[in-house]
Amino acid sequence: MTPRPRIIAVDGPAASGKGTLARRLARHFGFGYLDTGLLYRAVGLRVLRAGKDLGDEAAAIAAAGAVTAAELADPELRSGPTGNAASAVAKIPGVRQALFDLQRRFAAHPTDDRGRPLLGAVIDGRDIGTVICPDAPVKLFVNASLETRAKRRHKELLERGEAIIYARVLEDIERRDEQDRSRSVAPMAKAPDAFEIDTTGLDADGAFAAALAFIGSRLD
Repeated sequence: MTPRPRIIAVDGPAASGKGTLARRLARHFGFGYLDTGLLYRAVGLRVLRAGKDLGDEAAAIAAAGAVTAAELADPELRSGPTGNAASAVAKIPGVRQALFDLQRRFAAHPTDDRGRPLLGAVIDGRDIGTVICPDAPVKLFVNASLETRAKRRHKELLERGEAIIYARVLEDIERRDEQDRSRSVAPMAKAPDAFEIDTTGLDADGAFAAALAFIGSRLD
């Protein structure tokens, strides 16, 4: 009998450091990695490129059904406008359902970049521990202060050549937080059994050490 994949669910708001931590955990354990935020960004970007309104449910649902893993490497996914588009389409129940099925398939059958099966997966997003993989043996919730997250995102965007002021980034992240927390379907929330890591005063190494200390033998 094939053992069930071991899942590490990593949730948290934008620019909290969850993606950096999730990728490092995936490398450490040799697990597959899925950034579910990029899935929603890919949907939002498809809608924008098609010239459709982000509130057009039919267009967004069609985009969600057409998203492929190959699109997740598109550098445009990391832009500020795409991030805002992702939050907009994430509120649409049909979009979440289409991507729910994709995420569950990956959790059940994680693979590497060549499609080879792996023993586990690290999946990061907003609702992994609460909706996508509520039975995951390891759940992490990565957070940081609003100001810290805005400074990180501002620095990231400037390094990509985007001319944007800090106040605008702060406003965008605050708005996205509210959208993620208040949507009617699968709002962002910390699972009751998740271990919270506050990265406000932690660097990447500190967050990784805290995660490993919590994980311990939970995957055995």
